[in-house]
Amino acid sequence: MKPSARRELVRGIRQAYVLNESRACGLVGITRWINQYRSRRDPQDELRQRLRELAGNRPRYGYRRLTVMLRREGWKVNTKRVYRIYREENLGVRTAKRKKRSTHLRVALAEPIRPNQRWSMDFVSDRLMDGRWFRILTVVDQYTRECLCAYADRSQSGEKVVVQMRRLAALRGLPESITTDNGGEFAGRAMETWAYQNHVKLDLIRPGKPVENGYIESFNGRLRDECLNGEIFFSLADAREKLDRWRRDYNEHRPHSSLDDRTPAEFAKTVGQRAFTLPSVPKAGPQPCQGSAVAGQKPPALDRAAVPPSKSMMRAKALSESPRLLARVK
Repeated sequence: MKPSARRELVRGIRQAYVLNESRACGLVGITRWINQYRSRRDPQDELRQRLRELAGNRPRYGYRRLTVMLRREGWKVNTKRVYRIYREENLGVRTAKRKKRSTHLRVALAEPIRPNQRWSMDFVSDRLMDGRWFRILTVVDQYTRECLCAYADRSQSGEKVVVQMRRLAALRGLPESITTDNGGEFAGRAMETWAYQNHVKLDLIRPGKPVENGYIESFNGRLRDECLNGEIFFSLADAREKLDRWRRDYNEHRPHSSLDDRTPAEFAKTVGQRAFTLPSVPKAGPQPCQGSAVAGQKPPALDRAAVPPSKSMMRAKALSESPRLLARVK
């Protein structure tokens, strides 16, 4: 039991049984000095208040992401201080514990190397206030992690997906490939015809293997946790308005851990300003194989004339070799 809890226990015993301080401290097992100690630590009321406000506005953010938000506002805090206040204020995010599964070999996802190279898309379902279902088409750029589309409609068909693809192509161009599952909306004739006409490759994952499309699965989890579970949609128009507002907040304000706590829009802007140039590599001649006689030797300098040795060097060499010659003669 911590000293602070023991002090609370001493205070309760004295009020309940009308005992003096020495007797109550002896029963609890602490000294009077420990009971009379008062912390001199700064309570940091302003930081606590701001942390409670941020956690109230974004209830699904953990202490690490809240630390990034505080630093953006100018607070000079580290993660440990925010975590301590976060625990003291009981602001922890409640998450369901996942069941342990047997280990299995996962498929390594191909990493994109530039924006607009590879997209991922899928559907998410939710209900309106009156109980009617609607579906959300989500599209994510795998490199910048931007949410390109979060379009809600009562029903989604291949033709409606093509309409959204044309809208995105007009805004930011066509990707090289799109990773999807084997749903009829993606593997149907309408989507296949559009992809063939625009030279876009459709990467269909294996049935029952959502891990092969992990980018969109992770994004849909964030969408469900931070938006769908915390909002009430009264109509389809209300759902579209709230989804579009959350999409802008996700792209422009929400720090992304895989992007070094930058927002997807900030990361995309940084990549757009970066100059991509190929390094110039000088041509090299054939090198001798390892283990050959000439390996590791310097090439002879054929373009320089031979320099004859000086007289002083020849005289020193003669003096050093004369004792050896006399020894051989004897």
